Amino acid sequence: MSEVIKKAIQDLIGIINNNPQIATSVFRASSYSEQGSFAVRSQIRGFSAVMDEPLELGGTDTGPNPVEMLLAALGGCQEIVYRAYAAVMGLEIERIEVHAKGYLDLRGLLNLAEVPAGFSRVSFTTRIVSGEPEEKIRQLAEMVEKHCPVMDTLMRAVEVSGKVEVMRPEVPAEPPHVVLSEIPAD
Repeated sequence: MSEVIKKAIQDLIGIINNNPQIATSVFRASSYSEQGSFAVRSQIRGFSAVMDEPLELGGTDTGPNPVEMLLAALGGCQEIVYRAYAAVMGLEIERIEVHAKGYLDLRGLLNLAEVPAGFSRVSFTTRIVSGEPEEKIRQLAEMVEKHCPVMDTLMRAVEVSGKVEVMRPEVPAEPPHVVLSEIPAD
């Protein structure tokens, strides 16, 4: 598997070196929520993911909540970047685990105090199972922490913009009026 990853990364590097203008990518996700529930269905490429709130926060607990997904995105991105760089560096990694924690003051979400609505701090522990020399793994970790897109996004100010479009519910069309011919009396 490492050779497949290594070839894919090297091929991508070659393509971008030859065509730098294609290096900028746009990723998309759309989320949909229906009335009466916190459950949200997100569409990402051909995939669907459900997010919800736990029971104690008024949800139906049908999936992780958005801040948990953010922590999972950090862990997943770290693990993917570890695999990519390890393959290119020729390092054998048996297993990678990332355990992330986010510290959130719910008073910000609930508008009960002037505190941030989001995480005040995120921490993680990465466990790597490998027979490689520790010095090589430390070099790998340094590369990952510099080049993990989700970690980079969380660690710096990123421009975020949005807009709200108000839509009106569709009014069902009126059923056609049926006129019955009067039946003449006998």
